[in-house]
Amino acid sequence: MEKLMQYIWQHRLYRNSDMVTNDGLKVRVIDPGLLNTDAGPDFFNAKIEIDGHLWAGNVELHVRATDWKRHGHDRDKAYDSVILHVVGKDDAPVYRTSGERIPQVVLEVSPLFNQSYDRLVNARDEIPCAASLRQVPHLTITEWVEALAFERLHNKVERIGQLLELYHGSWEDVCYVTLARNLGFGINNEAFERLARRTPLRLLAKHSDSLLQVEALLFGQAGLLDAAAQGTDSYYQHLCSEYAFLANKFQLQPMERESWKLFRIRPQNFPYRRIAMLAHYIEGGFSLMSKLLEADGEKALRDLFTVELTGYWANHYSFGKPNARPSRALSDNSIDIVLINTVAPLYCACGEITGESRLADKAIALLESLKSERNAIVDKFTYAGIDSPDALTSQALIELKREYCEARKCIYCKIGHYLLSEAARSKT
Repeated sequence: MEKLMQYIWQHRLYRNSDMVTNDGLKVRVIDPGLLNTDAGPDFFNAKIEIDGHLWAGNVELHVRATDWKRHGHDRDKAYDSVILHVVGKDDAPVYRTSGERIPQVVLEVSPLFNQSYDRLVNARDEIPCAASLRQVPHLTITEWVEALAFERLHNKVERIGQLLELYHGSWEDVCYVTLARNLGFGINNEAFERLARRTPLRLLAKHSDSLLQVEALLFGQAGLLDAAAQGTDSYYQHLCSEYAFLANKFQLQPMERESWKLFRIRPQNFPYRRIAMLAHYIEGGFSLMSKLLEADGEKALRDLFTVELTGYWANHYSFGKPNARPSRALSDNSIDIVLINTVAPLYCACGEITGESRLADKAIALLESLKSERNAIVDKFTYAGIDSPDALTSQALIELKREYCEARKCIYCKIGHYLLSEAARSKT
């Protein structure tokens, strides 16, 4: 509740523009101050006119005035700088450590504001403001969507920066882990990243001249091989024997087979072919990051991920019975997802870290050139009134849904802020 009060105070959404303290002094807020996210009073450097006198100092907010004493502020000299105590309920006067009384006002808001806030945070709809979105100006939505797109991309860049530090500046290692993670396509992301971290490039590089050994290492480390399995084909048995030798040689420990999710997944999306695709890039030496940086345009990037698997995986979705309809390792839509979640963030991160701004521009241009993702999140926003013409927008909508709507952080969302501001200005 105090967070909401801070929000109301910070954005001047209170109803009583002509405030009066509990002892009858007129109050005018010139500057609400700067929100403090650390210990100490809630707002620093506020400017408040009280009974015609200008005061500069800090402001503290509480749901009840008695919280002042309950929190120990009456014994804490850090709160002696408070020039105004703002409360939801005035149930006691408050004092500094010296015994001097602090001016206190009750924060009043429009009943419509409270109703709007309750509707948003308690809405059953996955998008709390879905019924009100069309009331929000197009410019407000456009600016917020653009900001969210960069917010989501920046979060991915931060993750890549952490990987770069972990791998001591090796972009190929970072590219390998990032690609592996995104080959999980959401449902198996964590499992693929664990596989890549557990099977580092330096190990795979020692055997990159043998596709069978690379596949044995990846499938074995994934926990998808069982030498005791009955009725398996010769390829599978070769993988098992190769992995047993390599695991003993390098003291390897496989993942748990249960790490992988296969339930309700189409066969073409099984992790087996994704792992085989990863092995394809490692055979002969992994150099995908270099190829991404050299690629000129979307077509060149697509060509890098238009992979036709050979040998066993040319006509298998998993171990066992062959499939009568061999297919590419990734469909066009799957390539789009890889470009969105792997290539664009790598470009942006590399541009920011190396200072090559053209790469960051290249990342944005790529996202703008790709068609919008089609998923449940994007469809819900489209139905509510926000169109998604490209991948940059669909990424923004995913960020909005996951980081704001699901967390009901409506007061931190520009759309929610607009709706609450309009409600606060209501005279009813």
